[in-house]
Amino acid sequence: MTDDGDQGKRAALVYNPTKVDKAGLRGLVEKASRQAGWGAPLFYETTPEDLGQDATTRALREGAGAVLVAGGDGTVRAVAEALAESRVPLTIVPSGTGNLLARNLDLPLTDPAAMVRATFEGDIHPIDVGMAQVVRADGSTEEHAFVVMAGIGLDAAMIANTNDQLKKTVGWVAYVDGAARSLPRAKPFRVVYQLDEHRLHSAKVQSVLFANCGALPAGIELIPDASIADGLLDVAVIQPTGWFGWIGVWRKVWWDNTVLRRSRAGRRIVARRRDSSIRYLRGTSIETAPETVQPIELDGDEFGEVVRLRCRILPGALLTAVPHGHDVRAI
Repeated sequence: MTDDGDQGKRAALVYNPTKVDKAGLRGLVEKASRQAGWGAPLFYETTPEDLGQDATTRALREGAGAVLVAGGDGTVRAVAEALAESRVPLTIVPSGTGNLLARNLDLPLTDPAAMVRATFEGDIHPIDVGMAQVVRADGSTEEHAFVVMAGIGLDAAMIANTNDQLKKTVGWVAYVDGAARSLPRAKPFRVVYQLDEHRLHSAKVQSVLFANCGALPAGIELIPDASIADGLLDVAVIQPTGWFGWIGVWRKVWWDNTVLRRSRAGRRIVARRRDSSIRYLRGTSIETAPETVQPIELDGDEFGEVVRLRCRILPGALLTAVPHGHDVRAI
């Protein structure tokens, strides 16, 4: 049974045509719209010039009552940026290689029909959105959203050095190749940072990560306590000393965070360990100023170089649709 009030509603699908089965996905949305008693859906393809933000803005102007996104992490980020604080819910149909937001929400990655149905009959949950204000070397400023993670320094260089063709072939594993290309040339840099309104700190780092959520593919917990709905920004200051320091980083991320923390005894071991290779911070905003211009990335996409970066969190700014009864305790 459908609600007569739904007949005037329309869903909008924003999709990357290189990542999805265009005809099949559009058919799923059309069928689900009819079954829910909604009007004919709107469809928007992304382009190299518009990753989805402009398309989503058009969908909102045309009265879309819900937006579905299908594409890579960059497409999801762009659509989420346009929807932040709009109160129009977003449905993520996992499509790309990383699917990082979908993984952190523990959504079904191989069942697009289930996610399409969630638009019309699922549960709606608010999640946080990160905002990154960047200052370029020429003094210009701009602000962009991120829903998973932003980074300055080495992690951005790794993404820049990842082979796009290899990424299409083997997926997220291609980032290993990017790391191999970047690490030999990686040089630490000094950064001054201020968390919330606390005092200034200075550190020599390889990278600083600003996380809305902390899980990566293959079950790796980069920032294990990060929550996408706690109204807080989690920060990882990565500061290894030499190659042995990188071993400490790997041990912290893979062994401590991903393996040991799953058991009570393991968590006690982690709590006693003293390891300065990664420093974790938490707050609502953080401003960083590297002593030399540095590359940045937002949700796995290059975003050029900056001389200053301020990240802040917008609590509950994005409504997300999940399948009815989906366990959201991990969120």
